Amino acid sequence: MTLKRIALITPPYHSGVVESAGTWLNLGFVYIAGALRAAGYEVDYYDAMAHWHEWPQIRERITDFAPDVVATTAFTPCIVDGVELLRLAKEINPRIVTVIGNVHATFCYDELLSDAATPIDFIIRGEGEITFPALLECLNSGDDPDKVAGIAFRRDGTVHATAAAPFIEDLDSLPTAWDLVEWPIYTYRPKKGSTLAIVSSSRGCRQNCSFCSQQLFWQRTWRARSPENFVAELEYLNREHGVNVAMLADEIPTLDRARWERILDLLIARQPGVKLLMETRVNDIIRDEAIMDKYRAAGIEHIYVGVEAGSQETLDIFKKGTKVAQSKRAIDIINNADIVSETSFVLGMPHDTPESIAKIVELAIHYNPDMAFFLAIAPWPYADLYPALKKYVATKDYRKYNLVEPVLKPEAMSLQELERELGMAARTFFMHKFQNLAKLSPWKQEFMTEVFRLLVNNSYLAQQMRAMAAHGESMPAAIRDALREPTAGDLPEQVIPPIP
Repeated sequence: MTLKRIALITPPYHSGVVESAGTWLNLGFVYIAGALRAAGYEVDYYDAMAHWHEWPQIRERITDFAPDVVATTAFTPCIVDGVELLRLAKEINPRIVTVIGNVHATFCYDELLSDAATPIDFIIRGEGEITFPALLECLNSGDDPDKVAGIAFRRDGTVHATAAAPFIEDLDSLPTAWDLVEWPIYTYRPKKGSTLAIVSSSRGCRQNCSFCSQQLFWQRTWRARSPENFVAELEYLNREHGVNVAMLADEIPTLDRARWERILDLLIARQPGVKLLMETRVNDIIRDEAIMDKYRAAGIEHIYVGVEAGSQETLDIFKKGTKVAQSKRAIDIINNADIVSETSFVLGMPHDTPESIAKIVELAIHYNPDMAFFLAIAPWPYADLYPALKKYVATKDYRKYNLVEPVLKPEAMSLQELERELGMAARTFFMHKFQNLAKLSPWKQEFMTEVFRLLVNNSYLAQQMRAMAAHGESMPAAIRDALREPTAGDLPEQVIPPIP
């Protein structure tokens, strides 16, 4: 067996959630492609999702490249399309070796491989930069895949998984393939004309959140790149590829205070020309209150903190490790630094009612983030919280596990009622926010007006936002005008309809 040409392809999945804010590249494939090239393989990095390509176009790309291996990646809502992508590869050429990785495949490999007709040959469990080239080397040499750590496959009619591979400790040493990225398609829509990258300064999560996949995937470990290595990458991306906005993919980039402050100091000193969007923990923002001026001077313009719940009881169920009052304080700190603040609330738990959701909306307005999103809990089948929620799961259609479409039925509401309440929650929150637009700084007013255009034209909340603006006598003129000024570069028609 000679495997030389490797196609890395994202599945063509869309939900109308992240697409509203921008077009996001697959950072994992940038690293995987770098590792494969360093091992001597020819790589095609094809982001079918970001291109909004459909199956005929994907078939054509695979046929033209004629790969020996097709690999894809899948978080839970796009696993169905990921498997379909590998099925297509087998239809084109049955000899193509098919590989899938990422969180869902890591934990649900038995489910994915249990069907003898599965189009999946191998699953990469955990990080792939070392495991994937090792698998290919093994196959090319005719050796036994059982010797490769961190994979799963079918053998003699049963599912076989090898021992877990260790995590990569030296993140600075990982090669990347930024030159394979088709940069013109990646943009952050609130900033017109921007070129957007996804970057990572660390890997891992030490939180205990019971509904989340990340702390499970990383086994509550955390590793970091050196500040110098990370900032040098931002300089490179700006210089070589015109990147001027980057989103940190890290779950907790601020975990190590001394390292994080060193990054801020380097960003201030070197001014790489890249504005940063990031998320971090409520506790770390409170810890860093005295240095928020450094955040702003370093080019950090947008911070997401996960509030997730409005009651201490639910926070404790979620194992967030924070108090309700801390969330308000963290958002105030971000706002006082004139940085865009964003949070979310995970709703649709078994005990939720229209009245409890209305109280969460009141709390969200009190917290006063610039943006708040009200998400339907997705009961990942591998999450710690799943056993307690299993009897409330109304569908196993993983395409719906996108935080927009309810898949968990509360005791006192139907799925349709919950969907309507989530839409009304967003409408109520943003109506209050846009009615008070004048209270924001000038640059935030401009930013939020653009956000409104995006919500109206590009998001799953489009109908709710238009209904909100229809009551618009009390809306600022800029918001009313936004309805008559469609955003340039609007997305294709959404695959999933907006919430009714």
